[in-house]
Amino acid sequence: MLAFLAVLATIAAWWLSQQGLAAKPWLEEGVPVGPRAPRRISTEPAKLGLGLFLAVAGALFVLLISGYFMRKGLPDWRPLPMPPLLFVTTGVLAASSLLLRLARRSAERGAREETQLALTAGAATAIVFVAGQMAAWRQMLEGGFGIAGNPSNTFFYLLTGVHALHVLGGLAALAWTFAKMRESDDLASTRSPIGLCALYWDFLLVVWLVLLAILTGFADGLGEICGRLLS
Repeated sequence: MLAFLAVLATIAAWWLSQQGLAAKPWLEEGVPVGPRAPRRISTEPAKLGLGLFLAVAGALFVLLISGYFMRKGLPDWRPLPMPPLLFVTTGVLAASSLLLRLARRSAERGAREETQLALTAGAATAIVFVAGQMAAWRQMLEGGFGIAGNPSNTFFYLLTGVHALHVLGGLAALAWTFAKMRESDDLASTRSPIGLCALYWDFLLVVWLVLLAILTGFADGLGEICGRLLS
């Protein structure tokens, strides 16, 4: 948990530093500005709003993961076999994130057709990811691993379900961005929304990789180390 929090804090600090929030305009030398001159704010409200949302969403996943490790230490916990389909969906989500990055770069170059194609492919792969998650849930249910069968089952559906909801929310924002781009001939007006969607997809990918490492038991050693440090 400490390592995960440190990674989130580092990413948040780096992102905020890129937005110019740490600047001190009153200490900068240059042409004096009159008292009535409007002051420019480099950070867009949409970027700041996304940053706050990512902080809240990251805190939510940290709480869920903390509860996972706390509940896992009790005697009635039974390990849950992970369906191999989850590793396939991981590759699909990684491809979706790369496609959103490609869309952002294409928008910066002004390549409208490439941007539309990358956005469409990114949305399609994200839909495939959600469909793959639903297929994995069905496999687990058919294998006798119901939601209330064991606490490990409950946390599996909870963690993957909350993440899938965030992906669906991102798809809604992506659909709005795509519709806005289709309505306007000015690609420059959609560069910022596309960049925000790409950043959000990176967040979804990082969170999913952390969840997958935890659910598959790869992060058990880290959980034990952090538990000893906090005890």
